[in-house]
Amino acid sequence: MGFFDLQVNGYQGVDFCSASLQAEDVRRACEALRADGIEQILATVITDSVEAIERKLANLVRIREDDEFIASVIAGFHVEGPFISPKPGFVGAHPAEEVCEATEDRAKRILEAGSGLVRLVTLAPEQDAKARTTKFLVAEGVTVSAGHCDPSLDELEISIDAGLSMVTHLGNGCPVDLPRHDNIIQRCLSLSERLWICFIPDGVHVPFFALRNYLRLVGVDRVIVTTDAIMAAGLGPGRYELSGVPVEIDENGVARRPGSENLAGSTIRGMQVAENLSRELGLSPSEIQACFHDHPRSALRI
Repeated sequence: MGFFDLQVNGYQGVDFCSASLQAEDVRRACEALRADGIEQILATVITDSVEAIERKLANLVRIREDDEFIASVIAGFHVEGPFISPKPGFVGAHPAEEVCEATEDRAKRILEAGSGLVRLVTLAPEQDAKARTTKFLVAEGVTVSAGHCDPSLDELEISIDAGLSMVTHLGNGCPVDLPRHDNIIQRCLSLSERLWICFIPDGVHVPFFALRNYLRLVGVDRVIVTTDAIMAAGLGPGRYELSGVPVEIDENGVARRPGSENLAGSTIRGMQVAENLSRELGLSPSEIQACFHDHPRSALRI
């Protein structure tokens, strides 16, 4: 049985966020994913105008409908944004000028463009007044995750009460420097018994020593891992794109916007995730399968 990755922005030279994405590109990426041990994914579209997100999702729907193999790999879509924090650091590699507040109308438009295949939405609870949009999305069968956000503890709890059930790549989508104790990482960890906590186990997004600490605190039974792969996954150093904006990959495979400290997705591949979880974190094969297959499917209810 292969893995299930709920956050894949692109792979092997293909950007799922591209406005000019072609069917042959998607098939090539899906073939590479399968070759790397990933059985299914959520193709991820990041922050853009609502209109652009609608167009990108509609294009992905058409491509998926026309190719059975692609449909067997792409189980659905993850929309990361545009309802995230626009604040520097928290916005990460997303275009701050396209960030907007969550509304039921905007969310409805995104779901309609995705033709029932939007399975996961990452948003900032503080951008969702009284968690109304979270409540709407959950009622529509969508899993809602907190990410690229800085809600107060009260705002986070209100969102959880409304149905928010996950945290997107904890330890990332936030500034490099944070207050020692009252910060988004500590707030999420304090509520981890009510949340699925996602990590990118590449040793860059979270150093392995810190990830070991997080796993001990959260417990493997509440952890999900993802590649958060971009188009540079499987390729070498160079300049690539994420949603039409340049991303530089250094000699260590680390992805950043030119001139920025913040990371812009990862270049880790499926089997590397399994190797890191085993070698660096000491997880057993059954624990790896749980974090990289069973738990994401449970969290998405698929």
